[in-house]
Amino acid sequence: MGCVQAIIFATPASFAKITLNTSKNALLAQQEPERLSSLEPALPQEELTATELNTTNYGSFLEVSKDKLTVVYTGSGHRTHDNDVGSIQGNRPVPRRRLVYYFELIVENRGSGGFIGIGFTTSSFKLCRQPGWEPHSWGYHGDDGKKFGCGQEPEAFGPTFTEGDIVGAGIHLERQEMFFTKNGKRLGIAFHKVFASEQALFPTVGLHSHNESVTLNFGQKPYRFDIQGYIQEERQSKSLAVQGTPVPAGVSHQLVRDYLLYYGYADTLQAFEAASGLDPGCEAGSSERGIHDHMLELRQEVRQLLREGQVLRALERIGRTCREVVTSTLDHKTSAAWFYLRCQHFIELIRQGELKEAVDWASNQLAPLQGQEGPTQPGWDAMLRDLVALLAYEDPAKSPLRELMSQAQREATADAVNAAIMMHAGQGSFPCVEPPPEMKQSGLETVLRQLVAVQAKAHEANGGHGEAFKLSHHFSR
Repeated sequence: MGCVQAIIFATPASFAKITLNTSKNALLAQQEPERLSSLEPALPQEELTATELNTTNYGSFLEVSKDKLTVVYTGSGHRTHDNDVGSIQGNRPVPRRRLVYYFELIVENRGSGGFIGIGFTTSSFKLCRQPGWEPHSWGYHGDDGKKFGCGQEPEAFGPTFTEGDIVGAGIHLERQEMFFTKNGKRLGIAFHKVFASEQALFPTVGLHSHNESVTLNFGQKPYRFDIQGYIQEERQSKSLAVQGTPVPAGVSHQLVRDYLLYYGYADTLQAFEAASGLDPGCEAGSSERGIHDHMLELRQEVRQLLREGQVLRALERIGRTCREVVTSTLDHKTSAAWFYLRCQHFIELIRQGELKEAVDWASNQLAPLQGQEGPTQPGWDAMLRDLVALLAYEDPAKSPLRELMSQAQREATADAVNAAIMMHAGQGSFPCVEPPPEMKQSGLETVLRQLVAVQAKAHEANGGHGEAFKLSHHFSR
C-alpha cells in the first residue's frame, strides 16, 4: 500500500494530519518520501553519549574498576560530614537532540549506611558532595528515598533502595523533566525545568558509606526499565494529539489533490478522487478543468519519458503541444526547462557511453550558455562545468559527480519541465515561488516547508533540547 503522510503543525501546540492511502502508482510510494523529506535541512550527526565513568576527575575515597563501570567507596563515611562524599560522573554529558536520556545502576553493596545517590550534575559540580546538594544538581537518595534539588530542602519522593536494587535516572529532554525508576518501575516526575541554567548535565552517582559499591549501565546491556517502551508511549501520545485535532473539511483533500495534480500523477489522482467520494471538479470551472485534464496527461507522459532517460522523445512530445517550452530564448520565463532538458540529454549520452555524441551535443547546445547565468538562472555555470567534467571519468556513475547520473537528477529535470508546462498553461491555482520555474512547489510542499521552519524555531526556543523534527519520520511506505 503506497502512502504519503504528513503531520502539519500550524503552531507548536496545534496539529492537523493529512494522510493519503492508495494502492495505485507504486512509484509514487517510493518517490514521495524522498521528495518531501528533501524540504528539510540535513540534521547534525548523532551525539555521543556516556559509555563509562569519568576516571580523570572524580571524588575522593573511590576505587573504579578496570572496565570503568563499577565504583566502590573506601572511605569511612560519616553522615554528619558533608564534604567526604565520593561522586563520579559519566564520561560524556547528556545529549540534547533526543527525546529521552536514561541510565541505571545496580547496588552491589549498600555498605555501612546505604548513602547512595543517583542523578545529574553540571561540570562545575563539587565531587565531594551528593547530587542534589549543590546548585544545578539533582538526585534521588537511597537511604531515605528523598529527592534533592539544587541545594534546596529535600522532599519525600520514592522508596529507599538497597543491595540488589536497580535504580535508574532519566530526563525527558523535550519537556525538561527528570524522573527516576526502581527495579523497572517508573517513580514519576521528580524535577521540572532542569536545563534552566543552560549548562550541560552529566549522569552522576554519589557514595558516602564504607564499602558501598554500584555498577553503572549506560546502555551496554538491556535496562531493567523498559525505556524504549516508554519512548514509544511518548511518541504515541503526540501522535494521538495530532489525530484528535479536527481539520476543516476539504483542506487535506485539496492539499493532496493539488500535490498530485501539480506533479502529474494522473492515475493516483484518479484513484484518490474516487476513494474520497468528492466531486473532482468542485474546485474549478469546466473550462479550467479541461485545461487541467489536457496538461495533466501531457505532464504525466513527459515525466515518465524523462524518468526512462528518453529526453529527445520528451522534447518532441512537448513540442507538439506547447512548443514555447522547448524552444524558448534565454530571457524567456520557461528557459530553465529548456536548459535542464538539454543538460539531461548530455547526461543520458554519457550514461549510454556515446562520448562523441556527448561532446558534439555539448559544443552545439551547451557551450553557448556559458556566462549566461543570471538571477533567474542560478547555478547554471557551475552545472555546465560539472557536466563537462563527467567526460574525464572512466566510470562517471562512481565519480564524485555521480549524483548527476542518478535517478534523482532525472526527477529534478522532470520537476523543472513540469513547472514550465504548468506556467505555459497559465495554471495560477498552484502556490509557487518564482522565479525560476524549477523552484515552484505544490501547496503541500509550501505547508511542509512552513512546518519544518516552525519546528526548528520551537526546538531552538527549547534550548535545542529534545528530538529534532525529522519530516521523513512521518512517512510510512
